[in-house]
Amino acid sequence: MEKEKKKSVTVIDNQTGKKFEFFIKHGSSGPSVVDFSTFYSKTGMFTYDPGYTSTASCQSAITYIDGEKGKLLHRGYAIEDLANNSDYPEVCYLLLNGELPDENQKEKFRGILTNHTMLHEQILRFYSGFRRDSHPMAIMVGIVGALSSFYSEKNYDFSSIEGQWVAVSRLLAKMPTIAAIAYKYSLGQPFIYPKNELNYSENFLHMLFSTPCGEYHPSLARVEALDKLLILHADHEQNASTSTVKMAGSSGANPFACVAAGVASLWGPAHGGANESVIRMLYEIEKEENIKEYIDKAKDKKDPFRLMGFGHRVYKNHDPRANVLRKYCYSLLEEIDSVNYPLLKLATKLEEVALNDKYFISKKLYPNVDFYSGIILKALGLPESMFTVIFTVARTVGWISQWKEVNENQTTKISRPRQLYIGKDERAFTKLRDRNRTSKKKMFPGTVLGRLFQT
Repeated sequence: MEKEKKKSVTVIDNQTGKKFEFFIKHGSSGPSVVDFSTFYSKTGMFTYDPGYTSTASCQSAITYIDGEKGKLLHRGYAIEDLANNSDYPEVCYLLLNGELPDENQKEKFRGILTNHTMLHEQILRFYSGFRRDSHPMAIMVGIVGALSSFYSEKNYDFSSIEGQWVAVSRLLAKMPTIAAIAYKYSLGQPFIYPKNELNYSENFLHMLFSTPCGEYHPSLARVEALDKLLILHADHEQNASTSTVKMAGSSGANPFACVAAGVASLWGPAHGGANESVIRMLYEIEKEENIKEYIDKAKDKKDPFRLMGFGHRVYKNHDPRANVLRKYCYSLLEEIDSVNYPLLKLATKLEEVALNDKYFISKKLYPNVDFYSGIILKALGLPESMFTVIFTVARTVGWISQWKEVNENQTTKISRPRQLYIGKDERAFTKLRDRNRTSKKKMFPGTVLGRLFQT
């Protein structure tokens, strides 16, 4: 017989002896949570959890991660089953609606995505306002944000079901087009329009690599590798960029602006830039003969070098996404002449060495999804500056699904974190004429601003 679940916890203030009871909430899977929403009103104190490492910021029915067991579920389906049996639009439908589509639903959904891939011609003019050497993610932030002026609250009620689906369909359909044009702009090549007869991943590759002089026809291995990469990055619970989108959405902001905020958050090297770091690490290692030296550096805690693409903050055993992506990564590499891609050959050798090293095995530092996605994107012929852009395209469905969930929950409050204030206490204001201008006390000591004042 299953034991009765604990209903509350008691917090005791050792100074006053007062006891405060807080209820426990139980989810369908994973750790239970203590409901501290009344903590301040009961105790007069805030809870302190920098980085939200032990805080559940919301309740959600979309994605579940079990980091100890290496498990990732979307609406209850294992990521391995979805990646091996579905395509990206089908996973998008699942995340948005809660169930997998039947044939008619999938075809209708595919039609929606296909019919909204074009960008308004006025948006194309925005690209010319960016410097030619702009990072593609800077362009993505600007263009996605600019969509809010084309789909404004004046014309759409985004709190309604109809308004929400306008945001969902436009963002999912147009994001590959926005990304491909950002890439073409960086190359100085003409923009390539989408083609309705191609599937989602084929069309994305077409817009990235076709030119007016020649149409790009990707192999099955390339299409599958990209499609699986998109699936495996579609959503990952309450990460930094998703939390950013939801926090912006809690204020009732335009959904296109909310997603632009998510793009900006994903741009950070500690979040979406991890697969770029993998390739930069491979450039640093340079050749196979240097692998042992860098493996030893990675083991040395005093050495700043870190083996990028191994281990994960959430997954303590293995990254389930990596196990799936590895297969498609190697299918793509088999198609490529590795002699002409020494960097990719180096990556496979590094993986082999690390997987057989006792230190990495004991620490469970296995290759994560960023390791294989970096290799795939490099093998597809994309520069590192585009890696996070592809991640953006993939994660858009996660952002908009979580934004939609927030909007459907009528009890959602505006996000308003509090702080532990460590500044000066209230003090009397001194008028300018009474301030000692000859004081030798340094202003802003130990800071750049302080050094500027000294000069």
